Amino acid sequence: MQTLLIVGSGDVARRTLPHLLGRYRVFALLRDSSQAPFWRGKGVHPLVADLDRPSTLKRLAGLADIVLHFAPPPERGAEDSRMRRLLASLCRGKSLPQRLVYISTSGVYGDCGGELVPETRPLRPVTARARRRVDAERRLRRFGSRSGVCVSILRAPGIYAADRLPLERLQKGTPVLRGEDDVFTNHIHADDLAMLACAALRRGRPNRVYNACDDSHMKMGEYFDRVADRFGLARPPRISRSEAEKTISPVQLSFMSESRRLDNRRLHRELRARLRHPRIVDGIDAAWRERSKHGLP
Repeated sequence: MQTLLIVGSGDVARRTLPHLLGRYRVFALLRDSSQAPFWRGKGVHPLVADLDRPSTLKRLAGLADIVLHFAPPPERGAEDSRMRRLLASLCRGKSLPQRLVYISTSGVYGDCGGELVPETRPLRPVTARARRRVDAERRLRRFGSRSGVCVSILRAPGIYAADRLPLERLQKGTPVLRGEDDVFTNHIHADDLAMLACAALRRGRPNRVYNACDDSHMKMGEYFDRVADRFGLARPPRISRSEAEKTISPVQLSFMSESRRLDNRRLHRELRARLRHPRIVDGIDAAWRERSKHGLP
């Protein structure tokens, strides 16, 4: 049985476990030792280590046949120093992983003016966090080319689930951009992203990038309207871009400054993925049913 290492043990990583357990001997890298009982209870071997502390990464050398990488870059800087340290640790072993799947972000494309974006489009990241993702991707692709490790990269857009919807923002009445200023956004359900990461373990091609999104092309305002309507909330007010620059936080405004429609045909063709929620409306309806089932508003 092959050994698989999960790096970045958050929500999406947890959702991969039904696809992995019984097929692999699974290890999970944890920064917080208090999470160890959860993972151990699922049949996973926890490893307490920190990508910001190289001395804690020695046990990773030669450990894994496969790596699933969900960890984000650091909050500051021009590069992903965490990726650099991880790859250095992996290279110290007598053997390297056979495969590595990395979850990146569609933010690496920057603003595309609403155009359809294939994986071959040149990268023009605007934000610092997207530039760190580009650095991580480039390090990984060089590593894959140099070492022969099969590296596959999934560029994920906005991740949602029943507990990852903008309900609080809608309740606060936070505005969105009006029609002529609104931007195209892309989405993927957390369960589908977990499934896609596991599909890439089996079918991802060497040094290949995949847009990991659903089949919807929807503007941000329409997405918020759909969520509001399904959950019985007021639709958000619409404002102009000039008004948004005066009233909305820089972080939120950054998401309103990039418009693109991701082309996911490579995902379907090469990974042969069957999305559980192929349209954003499917996922919103499923989220409403799940929350209702558990008595959540």
